[in-house]
Amino acid sequence: MKRQKILLTGASGLVGGTLAEVAARAGHVVTGVVGRWTGVLAGLAKQVALDLRDEAGLRALVETTRPDVIVNAAAVSEPAQCEAQPELAWQLNVGLPENLARLAMTSETRLIHLSTEQVFDGARAPYAFGDVRRAINRYAQQKLEAEDRVLAASSGRAVVLRLPLLMGNSPGGRRSVHERLLMLWADGKPAKLYLDEIRQTCTADSVAAALVELCGRPDLRGPLHWAGAEPISRLDIGRRVRAHFGLGEADAPIVAVTRHDDPAAQATRQADLSLDLAPLAGELRTRPETFDEALAKLRLPVWWK
Repeated sequence: MKRQKILLTGASGLVGGTLAEVAARAGHVVTGVVGRWTGVLAGLAKQVALDLRDEAGLRALVETTRPDVIVNAAAVSEPAQCEAQPELAWQLNVGLPENLARLAMTSETRLIHLSTEQVFDGARAPYAFGDVRRAINRYAQQKLEAEDRVLAASSGRAVVLRLPLLMGNSPGGRRSVHERLLMLWADGKPAKLYLDEIRQTCTADSVAAALVELCGRPDLRGPLHWAGAEPISRLDIGRRVRAHFGLGEADAPIVAVTRHDDPAAQATRQADLSLDLAPLAGELRTRPETFDEALAKLRLPVWWK
């Protein structure tokens, strides 16, 4: 694969931080855009602090960087934050990717936009890339709208990569599934986990490896899926993370709950978001990882005592 110049938004996030390192090791040159992050991020040839709502500033960055590929990993991904700050969330979850798609078309640059499995309603899994989407919460609605706007603005040339619930080791140690579980346990709180909520989780490392390949595959475009090799319940995720770190019930309490016992959860949390990974899994050298392979990559964050 030839060396690529990659412009990466959301470089301080879970996927962004991992992608920067993986891409740099593969010989690519990554310019990473961060917001309020002040630490040094590994893998970046250049780190740029920019408010991604600043269209003029973003346009100038694209013009001066002249990337081969733009990877949009920036988002307000917490559903609760989308509810609390809907306008801010819309600007970053919908307005930004549409703007990037337009800039990519103007500059003849490829765009890879990261979306979510939550554009589906969770009632008819596993979902193929062309299945009917139905959003059941504000975050999912914004990501669904972003997909449509990105594909329209790019005349279908962009990649919209739908990702699952993600594990991994984030730059700040507080972004991924296992890190948030550890945050609860560090505070002495139990993790309430749904036994009837199914996800096909994988690590940010797996996503980054797939993205690096996608950067060199201009023949792949439109909606695509990437996830782990096996569906697993939220409850089983928590139990296996706890066992992986050698923690017991006293140190890491878990309470099993069900969506059916909570009308609000039934209305806003999808039951099963398993994904059909065709055709992408057959096009890449990177293979979807098993849950055991994902667990083996997880580390205790630096703040854990």
